[in-house]
Amino acid sequence: MKAGILGSGAVGQVLARAFYAEGYEVQLGTDHAGKEKIVQFKTDNPGIRVGSFKETAAFAEILVLAVAGAAVDEVIASAVKSNFANKVVIDTTNPIAAAPPVNGVLKYFTSMDESLMEKIQRQLPEAKLIKAFNSVGNAAMYKPVYKDGKPSMFICGNDEAAKKTVTGILAVFGWETEDMGKVEAARAIEPLCMLWCIPGFLNNQWTHAFKLLKA
Repeated sequence: MKAGILGSGAVGQVLARAFYAEGYEVQLGTDHAGKEKIVQFKTDNPGIRVGSFKETAAFAEILVLAVAGAAVDEVIASAVKSNFANKVVIDTTNPIAAAPPVNGVLKYFTSMDESLMEKIQRQLPEAKLIKAFNSVGNAAMYKPVYKDGKPSMFICGNDEAAKKTVTGILAVFGWETEDMGKVEAARAIEPLCMLWCIPGFLNNQWTHAFKLLKA
């Protein structure tokens, strides 16, 4: 299986290495191939290809959208919309506004009536979009270890088969999956990033994760 990671920041690099560790053919998509951090990544990870957003989207059978929320439109345009058609697309994005947090609370450029994921799904109607990895730090995205057991990853999306595919990936990556339903559930899942970040901004605590307890 070929995995394409659209985004070369910390999240993209972590997930690229994770998919590669699990036996996927991996390509990291970036528009900064000449930057020092990308050159170093290529040196450190010779088995992972690096290409443009368009090349990576065309290469992949499964895609991960791992860019800043404000950059989504530009990245999708660069990757070319037709390259997303009929592919599982893991959406890690959050609609974080270009404004400082207020008492530890991030500002979003969306409302509670419409998530960024819903906007992306409308742009890519033929893509099988699944929200995941948006509510935890990149250091815990792959094989997290917590004394209280596996943490919960909240997902949503309209395609049931795609959710099963992502649930399988999450299980291998060390997560329990909690399926919250259709794309509209992203209105609740995306703000979990805001909640996750508060202890970080206020207390420099960035290693936690969420867990859904059931009676």
